[in-house]
Amino acid sequence: MTKCTDPVVLDLWHPIGAIAEAVPGIAQQTVLLEERISFEVGTDGSPIVWRSRPDMQRADQITAAERLPAKNAYGYVWTSLGAPPAELFPIPEYAEPDRRRLNAATFGVNVSAPRAIENFLDMGHFPYVHTDILGAEPHTEVKEYDVEISVDRDEILATRCRFFQPMASTASDGGADVDYVYRVPHPYCSVLYKSSPVDESRRDVIAIFLQPVDQEHVRAHMLLCVLDENSEDKVIKRFQQTIFGQDKPILENQVPKRLPLDPRAETPIRADKSAIAYRRWLSQKGVTYGVIPAAA
Repeated sequence: MTKCTDPVVLDLWHPIGAIAEAVPGIAQQTVLLEERISFEVGTDGSPIVWRSRPDMQRADQITAAERLPAKNAYGYVWTSLGAPPAELFPIPEYAEPDRRRLNAATFGVNVSAPRAIENFLDMGHFPYVHTDILGAEPHTEVKEYDVEISVDRDEILATRCRFFQPMASTASDGGADVDYVYRVPHPYCSVLYKSSPVDESRRDVIAIFLQPVDQEHVRAHMLLCVLDENSEDKVIKRFQQTIFGQDKPILENQVPKRLPLDPRAETPIRADKSAIAYRRWLSQKGVTYGVIPAAA
């Protein structure tokens, strides 16, 4: 029996594991929306996903009728417990051959997926949580930026975001004002585009794909799609791991762990413009899983 009853969330694609970290032909188990599921990746990267059962330990034991929807996208296995759309949201930069495409890490976090997305969108904490990396005093002001909820693309877009960063990436050689663009194309996923220190005409891409284990626990899959010819994979990964390691205790101390959607529940400030739009968007979509819905 499906534990999650939110039809919007059930019909979404959800990430459940990094392809690069899967051993072909070996089944893995995980939890999605309070259900234990298994998946196996073939030698060609194609995944098979099914609801875990003691008598079904391998993909070759699974009939077509027993399979869950499955997709290989952006380096991860995605699945759904409902009827997902044919395609996932686009990240065209992922196909550019000169980019480094890595799973920085997958982190278990004791917080709801919407709380984690809201934190990802928040620039105001950079100088205080990511001191001397993504921010530093006295450069604490979040300058005015634009946010729109696009009906056509069914996503949130924040543009003209700009913040001084002492060390924006492993390819940086000093502090600089960094341009940001945020997309939220999925209730539990966000994509960040930030100035590339390697090529000023292009942007690095960092995405957070959240796997809701239950309403107050997630696995956060961190995609890096960056321009960096010099740094080793482990160095690029470690930089993002450091950033998320600083965020994790902040996230886990959030009270309540589920995101309140009532605009009066938490005092908004200008820096929270993206968060306000995100909460409104979730309400408009009818999302109830991982949130505290606004009173009718």
